[in-house]
Amino acid sequence: MSPIPTPPAEPQDSPDGYVGLEDGRAERLARERGWTTVRSLPPGSIITMEYRVGRLNFEVEDGRVTRAWKG
Repeated sequence: MSPIPTPPAEPQDSPDGYVGLEDGRAERLARERGWTTVRSLPPGSIITMEYRVGRLNFEVEDGRVTRAWKG
């Protein structure tokens, strides 16, 4: 019998800490903290809702992160 795969770990990091940061700085910081994918989106973007481990999403308006969430 083959072993059960272990899902990849997600950084122990709160998305709330990115709100208010300049978008480029927020992305660099997120990558330094271990997020493998960082996605910046304009407000109201239509996106798929599948959860992806290791992805951090930013809603960016006027060059600043206004909302951040995992997945």
